[in-house]
Amino acid sequence: MKAAEPQNWIDFSRDSETGVELFRTHFVGNSQAYDPHWHDDYLIGYTEQGLQQFSCRRQVQRSTPGNIFLIEPGELHDGEAPQQDGFTYRALYLPTDWLHRQLADIFEDLPDRFELRVEQTLCDDRRLMASLASAYMALKEGEPRMVRDACIDQLMERMTAHFSWRKRQRDELLLPGLARQGRDFLHAHLHQDIGLDDLALALNSDRFKINRAFKAAFGVAPHTYLLQLRLIKARELLARGRRPAEVAADLCFSDQSHLGRWFRRAYKLTPAAYRSLCTGVPDGVG
Repeated sequence: MKAAEPQNWIDFSRDSETGVELFRTHFVGNSQAYDPHWHDDYLIGYTEQGLQQFSCRRQVQRSTPGNIFLIEPGELHDGEAPQQDGFTYRALYLPTDWLHRQLADIFEDLPDRFELRVEQTLCDDRRLMASLASAYMALKEGEPRMVRDACIDQLMERMTAHFSWRKRQRDELLLPGLARQGRDFLHAHLHQDIGLDDLALALNSDRFKINRAFKAAFGVAPHTYLLQLRLIKARELLARGRRPAEVAADLCFSDQSHLGRWFRRAYKLTPAAYRSLCTGVPDGVG
């Protein structure tokens, strides 16, 4: 009898009180795990098994068991399993506003307007890994609030050794003006079916200059940036219980299947499955 082929799997849940999302995932060997994408959340996780390879900050990162990875909101990254035995990791997606509130409660000397910058994408910090594992299990198992709060506080304290505090928008000044203006236009027209000509007209420039400015500033072309914005917004709307067909129409996807194709490529879940796991509403209901 032929042995069953190894399969990719994802164990996903969302803590309703904090909005923290929990992922434990395995990808089979020699496969593309994720297309390039980014999140609005801070991502912290560790590799449990195998070699986890991904591109981030325009470098190839290679994470082995015990390595911690930290990725800022907006940082473009992908994922692949380059070795035969694949890899397994677990991670928390920490909402930015929630994380800032947690840190403001712990540290009294934070700047009024601050942002967190990750010093290194990969690190070997076993105490941080232990804190992350404890926080993950406390949220996953629905431990009493006192236990969950203690685990989260410990994780926050350990994480700060790998962050720097900076005044918000310091790096904004380093972006080319054309890239900043184009990004702002895309954010403002997220729900409209705009084209590159619309963008060029609004910026009083041409498509080629805008493309070059975007790739230099953000690592992707404007259409890819806009797609990622829409996928992030789709996650937000689905987590609130909006139906996939409504979300697709609201965000200018041609139909629900079009949204589904891109959503699966970025997150390895269907929009309906993501909605169900976030809200408890079964697929196809509501």
